[in-house]
Amino acid sequence: MQRIESHACFGGVQDVWQLPSDALDCDTRIGVYLPPQASQRACPVLYWLSGLTCTEQNFVTKAGAQRYAAEHGVILVAPDTSPRGPGIPDAEGYDLGVGAGFYLDATQAPWDAHYRMHDYIVRELPAVIEANFPATDARGISGHSMGGHGALVIALRNPGRYRSVSAFSPVVAPSRVPWGEKAFTTYLGDDRDTWRAWDACELVADARERLPLLVDQGEADEFLATQLRPDLLREACDAAGHPLELRMRAGYDHSYYFIASFIGEHIAHHVAAMR
Repeated sequence: MQRIESHACFGGVQDVWQLPSDALDCDTRIGVYLPPQASQRACPVLYWLSGLTCTEQNFVTKAGAQRYAAEHGVILVAPDTSPRGPGIPDAEGYDLGVGAGFYLDATQAPWDAHYRMHDYIVRELPAVIEANFPATDARGISGHSMGGHGALVIALRNPGRYRSVSAFSPVVAPSRVPWGEKAFTTYLGDDRDTWRAWDACELVADARERLPLLVDQGEADEFLATQLRPDLLREACDAAGHPLELRMRAGYDHSYYFIASFIGEHIAHHVAAMR
């Protein structure tokens, strides 16, 4: 591991680390915020998954989350959104390829050699964090847009691994919206039955753990009706009896201004569950 950034922040330290990944078969970067409490004891960890086009930098620099992490004593971990570097397959457009890993494990060539973000987030990344930082095994997961999709799907696919989950503006039904259909066809192939394992609205029906879902969605979000469709998640949770708190926020859009406005409430939600 190589530390490439370090900044004092709210009594703690905001670092960015570069390290090789077995799952992604490339070097990757992660933002790690250690709150002041981490100098005295091990702390729970909140994993944040960012959206299309993002890197670890978007959350680290725009969300304002460190203030609340310092208040509650929680470590923040923000990985990149896809593999990157020489030899990594890419595609034209912002919604596929580099910066658009969709937090799944690709099965189609040439993507399957590197685009294994689910394996990386669930297995490899927590092992690195818990081995190298003063972290407990109490984990929460959250994210935005594509990353909100990732947070919901990862929590639903891995019962018992996370104590809490939340999302901002998530893609809740990727099998039924253009972003998801494009990504799933490319990464997973044309068989829509295989897509069900990566779709939150499909997963809640058979979830073995009723982990409450917290979702904030801006009503002024330009992608609300075409790509995000929180109404479908509400319908799926109502049908399955799965706990969901869906908060529609008047006037808010898809930006980090929205995330910064409510990230404190999300961190408090996670910390309460992780304790």
